[in-house]
Amino acid sequence: MKKHLLSILCAAALGVSLLGGCGGKTREAGEASPESGQESGEEKDSVIVAMGPTSEPEAGFDPAYGWGAGEHVHEPLIQSTLTVTNPDLSIGYDLATDMKASEDGMTWRVTIRDDVKFTDGEPLTAEDVAFTYNTVKASSSVNDFTMLREAVAVDETTVEFHMAQAYSIWPYTMAIVGIVPEHAYGPDYGMNPVGSGRYVLKQWDKGQQIILEANPDYYGEEISMKRVTIVFMEEDAAFAAVKAGQVDLAYTAASYADQNVDGYELLSFETVDNRGFNLPAAPAGENGEGMAVGNDFTNDLQVRRAINIGLDREEMIQNVLNGYGTPAYSVCDKMPWYNEESQVAYDPEGAVKLLEEAGWKEGTEGIREKDGVPAAFTLMYPASDSVRQALAADTQNQLKKLGIEVTIEGVGWDTAYDRAQAEPLMWGWGAHSPMELYNIYHTLEGGSAGYSPYANPKVDTYMDEALAASDLDTSYEFWKKAQWDGTTGIIQEGDIPWIWLVNIDHLYWSREGLKVAEQKLHPHGHGWSIVNNVDQWSW
Repeated sequence: MKKHLLSILCAAALGVSLLGGCGGKTREAGEASPESGQESGEEKDSVIVAMGPTSEPEAGFDPAYGWGAGEHVHEPLIQSTLTVTNPDLSIGYDLATDMKASEDGMTWRVTIRDDVKFTDGEPLTAEDVAFTYNTVKASSSVNDFTMLREAVAVDETTVEFHMAQAYSIWPYTMAIVGIVPEHAYGPDYGMNPVGSGRYVLKQWDKGQQIILEANPDYYGEEISMKRVTIVFMEEDAAFAAVKAGQVDLAYTAASYADQNVDGYELLSFETVDNRGFNLPAAPAGENGEGMAVGNDFTNDLQVRRAINIGLDREEMIQNVLNGYGTPAYSVCDKMPWYNEESQVAYDPEGAVKLLEEAGWKEGTEGIREKDGVPAAFTLMYPASDSVRQALAADTQNQLKKLGIEVTIEGVGWDTAYDRAQAEPLMWGWGAHSPMELYNIYHTLEGGSAGYSPYANPKVDTYMDEALAASDLDTSYEFWKKAQWDGTTGIIQEGDIPWIWLVNIDHLYWSREGLKVAEQKLHPHGHGWSIVNNVDQWSW
């Protein structure tokens, strides 16, 4: 299989002649090898990037079916977006030239550029923008667009978004929705996308690769990297391709970080791709459908606080991530809406004290108990994820020292969501939007949060006020208060219903001489984020 994929890289992915077979010296005819790219006097303007198989968009390059969202969270390359997120995660403009929300937050009025054309030569107008958003609202299988009532084109360069509810963070949504042409949209659009973005989809060999070529009529900055080939490979195959010199940049894991590859360097980028586990904050019971909900051990607030300060995050970073990561204290780390009060210090003595004061006394074989309830729980992890498995094992070892018995279990996602209502699960989160906080902690119609039993009306109120705020800066303050207002919240001094462990650095093998442009914090998912600005990469 590896050999087959490397053959693809040598031929189909590059559109090349096989010069001397599939080895490190293979290159395009007439083009100098990357190792000696300057010898020919020609500037190299193409790049080959290896991503994981899950990065390939099964439903194609259609925003209505996940392109730009979900596992492919990024600013779409083929389509243009109204806004973008800047490196500091503030909002900038792409197609938009101005935007303004009404005082009640129920209408967003956006003005767009008048000099943009789709790659078929047709102009991009506000009608296309309205069509895109109404289509995505009606058919999106990934993003939640219940906050939008409808989009209306006022004139050729003005679109209004009429909201079903106030939504102050709408600019973050506009940064991931690529605009499609109403005149060229149909059932097969995802396979043959027409856009106005930086690149045109030249070729797609499903299960193997895609080839993007620069849009010659792009309205923005000049595109430096004219041709981008993205191959989809498992980690071990990607590393083999690096060693064979057949890719220019490849995703990799911390387990490969101690390797040395001639002609390549290891790049590390900070992320908000965090890992942590929920602690069901409700007594054990069942819901109306007979499903287990709640946990008598993790329902104890002092237990949750003890676990939070009783885990050495730095040790996990060294043991599991080979040093490539940062401690995580919330799902908002490093974001404009992050409340720094979330940070805690490792304090095992303090953790033991909390457990003792709460009546969890050491019992048989060092495991604590209280009123016949053992200080024990099962910590699940996705069976296919070796990093989460290792984090679960490290958690198990560390908590045993506090007298807490943890049983770890690999599970499939088909049962994980339901079981997480009663048993902790090692999750992965991280997005360029405060809605991540909302989705995890805000209560639903049933009176409890969706992913793990938890409810705090005051926290809900702050998040509701954040969404109803008149501008982003004001909303940030409410998001911070939802985390901690000095009296209540979701951090250590508050309810602490989730334990956040680490933010995983995203690692890449990069060919020497390749200059990857400045990266903003990567969200969850080790995929498309790296190529957000591939048009500005150079050799």
